[in-house]
Amino acid sequence: MHDDFRLGDFADKAQGGQPPVACGDSPRSISGKTKGEVAYDGAAEAPVERVIERDDVATTPVDGMGCHAPSEKMEAQARAAGNGEVLDQFAKDYPRGPHDKPESMCPAFGSLRVGLRMRRVATVLSGSACCVYGLTFVSHFYGARRSVGYVPFNSESLVTGKLFEDIRDGVHELADPARYDAIVVTNLCVPTASGVPLRLLPKEINGVRIIGIDVPGFGVPTHAEAKDVLAGAMLNFARQEVLAGPVPAPVAGRADRPTVTLLGEMFPADPMMIGAMLAPMGLAAGPVVPCREWRELYAALDCSVVAAIHPFYAASVREFEAAGRPIVGSAPVGVDGTHDWLAAIGAAHGVPAGQIAAAQNAFVPAIKGALAGAPIKGRITLSGYEGSELLVARLLIESGADVAYVGTACAASRWSAADKDWLESRGVVVKFRASLADDLAAADGLDPDLVIGTTPVVQHAKQKGTPSLYFTNLISARPLMGPAGAGSLGEVVNAAIAGKARMDKMRDFFEGVGEGDTAGIWEGTPNLRPDFRAQHQKKLDKAARAAKAQEMI
Repeated sequence: MHDDFRLGDFADKAQGGQPPVACGDSPRSISGKTKGEVAYDGAAEAPVERVIERDDVATTPVDGMGCHAPSEKMEAQARAAGNGEVLDQFAKDYPRGPHDKPESMCPAFGSLRVGLRMRRVATVLSGSACCVYGLTFVSHFYGARRSVGYVPFNSESLVTGKLFEDIRDGVHELADPARYDAIVVTNLCVPTASGVPLRLLPKEINGVRIIGIDVPGFGVPTHAEAKDVLAGAMLNFARQEVLAGPVPAPVAGRADRPTVTLLGEMFPADPMMIGAMLAPMGLAAGPVVPCREWRELYAALDCSVVAAIHPFYAASVREFEAAGRPIVGSAPVGVDGTHDWLAAIGAAHGVPAGQIAAAQNAFVPAIKGALAGAPIKGRITLSGYEGSELLVARLLIESGADVAYVGTACAASRWSAADKDWLESRGVVVKFRASLADDLAAADGLDPDLVIGTTPVVQHAKQKGTPSLYFTNLISARPLMGPAGAGSLGEVVNAAIAGKARMDKMRDFFEGVGEGDTAGIWEGTPNLRPDFRAQHQKKLDKAARAAKAQEMI
């Protein structure tokens, strides 16, 4: 078992165990370098192998089964290794439809983040070192203050089954009930394609639960849906525990009223606002799934109704339905959304009509007032991969904005149908499983005053001088529910739209610096060398032909 990568470890390896030359020391002479040049290690002394590439040498075919392999090859390998049932379930839960998969970060980041945010839960990754490094880096970038376990492997341990034995030994070593309630082991692409059978791990070691999941990039389309993979696996484990006998009560105790479990990550103030809106109906807000500790899973299952705030949690919904819990889609956003959602929640629990009306009358006028106090004027295109894009679009429209396009990387589901119908009835184009090309076409073709989207969409818009906002950090990280959410978007959206003149000034200032191959400032004419590009493309084409011929053998 290894902890996650640490900067100091890389620094030691990079220096080869030699201390760097301090600023006041005499510089060393390095072979091949100008005497007097300051050197910090002996890297320049390493022999350099010069390889002359020849166009007439046949390209060696690759096996195509590394982490760089095409997704269809990885999927075929996984099915041949016995993981077809897992992939079939992914296809059912997270249908891809018309695109192979949207351009997004590695989906395993979603499940990794869910595990890292839970108390007394250890996380172990099994995958290529480059993937593990990238995932741990991004996790710590987003505030994870916890080590990530890693079980390394090579071709031999992968093929012989030694990797599974190493994983099993690792979880046995890690399973300390004084520290952990559960250990999550995640197969990334290569172990999944090779059929590493995490299902054969013990279900429990020393009282510590062992949760094994596969989150391959060729099976789970987005990191948002990967959150559901782990949340669903944990709910399934907790539900089996409940069926087996009494389980511990939540640390905060059981609620004195029937609860509504909230499905989907949201801004911390939103559950409190939802709880306030449910109170007139005699209901309380239950846990938010994904949960923050194991006992919350029992409380989530012990609810009266499940609110699918984010509509893509298919595996989690399956567990709640198996527990006999009704599911309600959409969310209390804006006037119409709040009115309809409170009615649907009340009906699912059997709340008398008078109490439902009391809740609606207590909060809908306040939401109208908040929207009126923060109006938004302008045309907006909106896209993202968090799963809440349709909810944000509803709130923007009720704030007065002209939302022309909504693209989400997630798939359509029955829990998003009401939001889709509401938006389309107001002339909005709604695109599920939207690709980057879809989002860019909307930003270019609909002449928006503001583009809200993912990083490449925002970058594209800014290069054109169009005000833009990053959806994940600037929009979804705000309250959306009830009166608090109604006025949360106006300030940031209006400020961005008002910055159009500043964006035009920046575009004009950088006009002429070039783009693509000619980006930057050149003293002379850029030397593009299209002959080099053509030669390289010729090599790529030859390698592709060789790989195709190998497939036919």
